[in-house]
Amino acid sequence: MSLGRLFGTNGVRGVINEFLTPQLVLDLGRAIGTVVDTGLIAVSRDSRMGGEMLTNALVSALISTGCSVIDIGPAPTPTLQFMVPKLDCVGGVVVTASHNPPNFNGLKVMGSNGIEVPRDIESQIEGIYFKREFNAADWKSIGSVRSYDTAMREYLDAIKSHIDVKKIRRRQLTVVVDGGNSVGSLATPILLRDLGCKVVSINSQLDGAFPGRDPEPTPENVSDLRRMVASINADLGVAHDGDADRATFVDETGRVLWGDQSFAIVASYVLSQKPDSTLVTPVSSGNLIEDVARQAGAKVDWTEVGSVVVSHRIEEIGAELGGEENGGVFFPAHLAARDGAMTVALIVDIMAKEEKQLSDLVSELPTYFSDKRKVPVPPEKKEALLDALLLLTKEHDRITLDGVKLILDDGWILMRPSGTEPLWRCFAEGKTQETAARLCKMGVELIQSAITKS
Repeated sequence: MSLGRLFGTNGVRGVINEFLTPQLVLDLGRAIGTVVDTGLIAVSRDSRMGGEMLTNALVSALISTGCSVIDIGPAPTPTLQFMVPKLDCVGGVVVTASHNPPNFNGLKVMGSNGIEVPRDIESQIEGIYFKREFNAADWKSIGSVRSYDTAMREYLDAIKSHIDVKKIRRRQLTVVVDGGNSVGSLATPILLRDLGCKVVSINSQLDGAFPGRDPEPTPENVSDLRRMVASINADLGVAHDGDADRATFVDETGRVLWGDQSFAIVASYVLSQKPDSTLVTPVSSGNLIEDVARQAGAKVDWTEVGSVVVSHRIEEIGAELGGEENGGVFFPAHLAARDGAMTVALIVDIMAKEEKQLSDLVSELPTYFSDKRKVPVPPEKKEALLDALLLLTKEHDRITLDGVKLILDDGWILMRPSGTEPLWRCFAEGKTQETAARLCKMGVELIQSAITKS
């Protein structure tokens, strides 16, 4: 990463003991504590390697600045986010690298409302980190540390308050949960059992080597879940990413829903409950979401890509719902941030109330197909590439809110830089899978051409 910039699209991430060392976390923690300037900070972590090591460094740093720490233990990121305001904390930090490969770890920093801090606060933290201008409490003012053991139960009880528990229990669904060897295994199976579901768990032991599958629950990575759902005739399956703020669903036939579909099912139901509601979503979402919002009488508020941007926009305008094409759903009645367990609860709630299978709910949606690809980019060309791409696409109908989104007769292509890795991402959507694949290939070729010209 370049000097002066630590935070990516969502937190600070890097390879364990290469970029993300205990020393870096110690100094970053001191910078966070300096910006907060005393107060209670909640901390948590996922199952990743180095989690205990890095959490210990973080806690030591925070208390050295005069902050006190409340440790809720290993938990999904949204559990920490829910508890921050509930415990009257001034902020929170979770040690996680979300969906990144197993050799990565990272930190997400929350404000007092439980939402990741905005860019200006990140800049303050970075400024203090690089200038080494850390607060150092005198010996009588060093902070304290205590654990808090009931966070998970309080979080799950709050989720249940937003759904019809009795109807779900009467439905008696069978659900396969793929916890991805991380903290989703501590929440979703318990939630579903509370809701009267028969739960079968796979990849449920916490293991930072992620032996079951990679942390990102893509269709390619959840093949075991698909087979399990079909083989035991389950009603649905769900897979979480590393910190369980997202959920990927599999219907009763073993078919994986892409993120826009599960998001659209929730959006159709939630938005129809309140006239003139607003949905916040990034430009990476497709026409399906716009169609569903229009049918529900709601309006769409488009943002740059990034869950932090969506969360803050929801708070700013008081939107009823937010979501991303990667399976992240923001239900602000509970939490204005992505929450995998809350998304699972909403899906089973809709299935129970509508008395339909997941495949039935999907069949009622407008049909679009998507494709996603990654293009490695030399780090020194990652930012300069945009100018070349703008020149290559200047004759197209396009949106340049975040990267370049081309609006074509048979679909669209979005090309944008990753906020956490040395690559550009290409998303495409069309009315057929062949069209989506062709458009995505076109986007990849444009990115590769821009690399040679930048």
